[in-house]
Amino acid sequence: MKIIMLGAPGAGKGTQAKKIAEKYQIPHISTGDIFRANIKNGTELGKKAKTYMDQGLLVPDELVCDLVVDRVKQEDCKNGYILDGFPRTIPQAESLDAALAALGESMDYAINVEVPDENIVNRMSGRRACVGCGATYHVVYAPTKKEGICDACGAELILRDDDKPETVQKRLSVYHEQTQPLIDYYRNKGILKDVDGTMEMDAVFQAITEILGA
Repeated sequence: MKIIMLGAPGAGKGTQAKKIAEKYQIPHISTGDIFRANIKNGTELGKKAKTYMDQGLLVPDELVCDLVVDRVKQEDCKNGYILDGFPRTIPQAESLDAALAALGESMDYAINVEVPDENIVNRMSGRRACVGCGATYHVVYAPTKKEGICDACGAELILRDDDKPETVQKRLSVYHEQTQPLIDYYRNKGILKDVDGTMEMDAVFQAITEILGA
């Protein structure tokens, strides 16, 4: 079972990807994790990626795709995997399809977690992060016992720049411009499944497992 998770930043696709990985015992693969692992292990691909990242440049599509394909060839992916955060653009999707086709494989599902922009802005602007231990909370959905203070270590909580409404709006604009076309791409391939991401987290998961034939 090979799955691509799609959805705007803050739509909750990462959370759902982890739950799917747990239930079906398949790896949850995020490009960030792949980069870190390859750089840490000093692989050839990792060294190449690092030269771009050290200069503050985006890692080229071809190299990102090589890193992902290298990862999905590993033994723990033999029963499937979930890609989270890749592909982000049509060229990346085309590279991935071509690389998988060369292995005699193809993706089975692209699950799109749909949440309106205004919900995402409200959701993310309610997030709070601990300056001490990095724990995250939400003023509505996961509040701390004492307002503004971390339950775990007692340090103060902050609204990260990333979660400020104006930053979230910018990230959503980039998402709609770059990643929205992927939704049509996978719809045309007949593997796209839409899920209402405004439901309770467990209800979203339930809807996904129904799609996957759990």
